[in-house]
Amino acid sequence: MDVETAAGVCSDIVDRVGEAVIADRTFLETVLTGLLARGHVLVEDVPGTGKTLTAIAFADALGLEFNRIQFTPDLLPSDITGTHVYDEHEGTFRFQRGPVFANVVLADEINRAPPKTQSALLEAMDEGQVSADGETFSLPDPFFVIATQNPVEQEGTFRLPEAQRDRFVVEVSMGYPDRDGELELLERRSNRTTTKPRVDSVFDSGAASDRPSADRVRTLRQVPETVTVERGVCEYLVDLARATREDDRVAVGVSPRGIQRFYEAARAHAVVAGRSYVAPDDVKAIASAVLTHRLVLTSEASIRDVDPSTIVSAVLDSVAVPAATAD
Repeated sequence: MDVETAAGVCSDIVDRVGEAVIADRTFLETVLTGLLARGHVLVEDVPGTGKTLTAIAFADALGLEFNRIQFTPDLLPSDITGTHVYDEHEGTFRFQRGPVFANVVLADEINRAPPKTQSALLEAMDEGQVSADGETFSLPDPFFVIATQNPVEQEGTFRLPEAQRDRFVVEVSMGYPDRDGELELLERRSNRTTTKPRVDSVFDSGAASDRPSADRVRTLRQVPETVTVERGVCEYLVDLARATREDDRVAVGVSPRGIQRFYEAARAHAVVAGRSYVAPDDVKAIASAVLTHRLVLTSEASIRDVDPSTIVSAVLDSVAVPAATAD
């Protein structure tokens, strides 16, 4: 699959999801960028904005197996990954797979579970596998986690550990739709008999229907590997990440792993935009979603309610943008 074809598929996916979810197109494209970058997406917003519906709609549009895990304070790690159970007929223990064994996993309200339970996803998100009692079990390929969380100020929430947050390629917020969007929401509801809209897979018709959806998604995720990145753009990307470490308000800036994920997200964004090369605009467009949640602020900055996004904005203003040309 070439970049032009992939961009068309990406546009179709966003269009299909947009039929179910009232959300800004840029938000939907950012979620798709996380998928193309072979990473995972964290969505933070107040209840009722459509976070869960977004995850379901993406799974439907991609034609992939979907599982939802509702995170609660009493959820155990084994409730996510699975556990060995005794089979009376066979007289042996067998592994009962947990809900994490799906192509698209919605970790709903992930910050309502304690850190020990949250960390059960770390190995799955990093290596695409689950270990239990000395055995390792591979997860389906592709494997994609969309986690939702409520703002940390809400009662009954736990802040995600830095190591957990770093596993997400991007963190995005949906926000409330505008007045016209909420009116459209009511109009859509009045024109169907079900409370939830259904989204058809983009791979259900045409030549694409001859191959399994999972196969097609794997092919789609390989396209960013063909995107070229000029030396100047690489330097720009690295300088932006390194500048976060030099800000006095930041205790821990973007890690080397974060820089790699920034690079992968920029290439994926270029594919969504239909380009075979990464432009500085791709880097700038994805910077806030990739960098903000990776920053750990100083105690003084936290007391003063400094928003990490303002630091990323300052970095974008201070680092010189290179002049890049397509080859």
